[in-house]
Amino acid sequence: MIRLLFLFYFFISLSFCQAQNITSALKAMGAPNNPEVEIAWNRYYDYAEIQDICQQLSKAHPQLVQMSSIGRSVQGRELTLLTITNFETGTDTEKPAIYVDGNIHSNEIQGSEVALYTAWYLAENYGEVDWITDLVDTRTFYIVPSINPDARDYFIHQPNTPHSPRSGLLPRDDDGDGRYDEDPPDDLDGDGNIVMMRKTVPNGRWTTDPDDPRRMVRAEPDETGEYRLIGWEGMDNDGDGQVNEDGPGYYDPNRNWGIDWQPASIQHGADQYPFSIPENRAVAEFVRAHPNIGAGQSYHNAGGMILRGPGNPDADLYHPDDVERFDNLAEIGKAQLPHYRYLVVGKDMYRVYGGELDWFYGAHGIFMFSNELWTSFDYFRKKGRESGWFGRREDVYKFDELLLFGEGIVEWKPVEHPQYGDIEIGGIRKNWTRTAPSFLIEDMCHRNMAFTLFHAHHLPKIAVDTVKVQTLDNSLLQIDAVIRNDRMLPTRSAHEVQHQFTRPDWVTLEGVDVVAGFVVTDPLQNRATEQKHHPQRIKVETIAGMGTVQVRWLVQGTNRATLIVDSHRGGHIERSVDVR
Repeated sequence: MIRLLFLFYFFISLSFCQAQNITSALKAMGAPNNPEVEIAWNRYYDYAEIQDICQQLSKAHPQLVQMSSIGRSVQGRELTLLTITNFETGTDTEKPAIYVDGNIHSNEIQGSEVALYTAWYLAENYGEVDWITDLVDTRTFYIVPSINPDARDYFIHQPNTPHSPRSGLLPRDDDGDGRYDEDPPDDLDGDGNIVMMRKTVPNGRWTTDPDDPRRMVRAEPDETGEYRLIGWEGMDNDGDGQVNEDGPGYYDPNRNWGIDWQPASIQHGADQYPFSIPENRAVAEFVRAHPNIGAGQSYHNAGGMILRGPGNPDADLYHPDDVERFDNLAEIGKAQLPHYRYLVVGKDMYRVYGGELDWFYGAHGIFMFSNELWTSFDYFRKKGRESGWFGRREDVYKFDELLLFGEGIVEWKPVEHPQYGDIEIGGIRKNWTRTAPSFLIEDMCHRNMAFTLFHAHHLPKIAVDTVKVQTLDNSLLQIDAVIRNDRMLPTRSAHEVQHQFTRPDWVTLEGVDVVAGFVVTDPLQNRATEQKHHPQRIKVETIAGMGTVQVRWLVQGTNRATLIVDSHRGGHIERSVDVR
């Protein structure tokens, strides 16, 4: 009996071990295994939940994640910053950095989830995936999940359309009556949605789709329609004869940045003056205080796009050399993000004055993209079905029918309106069309994060390639050093060099008496330009992507010297040189 029990437990244990081995052999690829912080990436999070996730990450990974704040919102919420790097390999400001934000427009919420996913993925995969480990060791990620947290919560917790509010929550008098935000949309039936209003009228120009009576379509020119579409659900709250004309805000946080700014008469939503919005000012002050930021990524929605500036097609802003680098990175993104289009805002979409993209590049030379998340290709993943920002209207309704089971659409229902009398309300819920449905959120997060990680990977990575010491006839020593950049992006963009936003890179030789210093302009012809002042510290305008720079010193005496390369956006390295 004892022998039988022993054999029974032996085989049970063996089976358990085999199951463990199988589980180990089938570890999920593309996601952290056994993460310290378990997060569901099939839903969206409000401000309090985002704060909790950030706190969990910083507590679970203190050597990799620091939680702080870059400022406060209009209503006093922290603009939370996650700084991601391996602090044991150097401080965050010593490494090339990428800045990431989301949710500048309050109804474009999923940018926050992509930003959070990026932080989580980096922290949880450190030490598990070699490529990620090297990235976190050598790069810094400054991630602000939401730069419009007040209106994000307003969108999530209050009745809204898919498109409201785009603004932040600084009170503004939109209709010029001396009152602020007094006529917002109204949830007439109290169901938490702001949908469309329609009224039955003779010879209306709208009718219902015979294939889906929930959907409104225009009547043919010779067809008798049934309805007049009145607009989004609401009433005239202030008695001025208008409906929904003065809701929360209104200004556009992405038209308020301090470059190529134009007043509201030219640029709708520009607000009162550049950086009148405190959230934007907080971002600007943070970026100015961190010159190691050489790349940027902002997440918007929707339409499936990888965007760069300029927003004004008449602006001669983007240097051709930098455009080539933008194009190279975007090609990677197009492979990672099926059916995302790479577009130039002002040329391919519409004019934007005072946009975030142009401020990062135009005022700082930072290589920054904006991704418009969620593509209509994902409705049925058929090429050629994309149309407009949100896809073909029939696909929106068919996707809701076949995959959301009616959850995305409010069916028409009668209500009594105080101004319009008997009407009906119905249409698309606020959380449909602009935002990815739950089962597609993680795919969207991961693919867009991958684009950001490759952008960070191609921030400059500098190294001392060779150092050559030779004795000259007049008892001087000549030291030649070649500094290389092993990544695609330069240490200073061509635009940055042209406008001298920041200091040049420095290549310094310490510990010996330097007589003269040079930048070697043509190594093959042995041509060099002397730097007559402070020759021990050679100024290098930039180290090109996948390029090299050669510097030269003439020195007296023998000693062990230190060669230091100090670049705001390329990092800081030191190497010992035996001078003799």
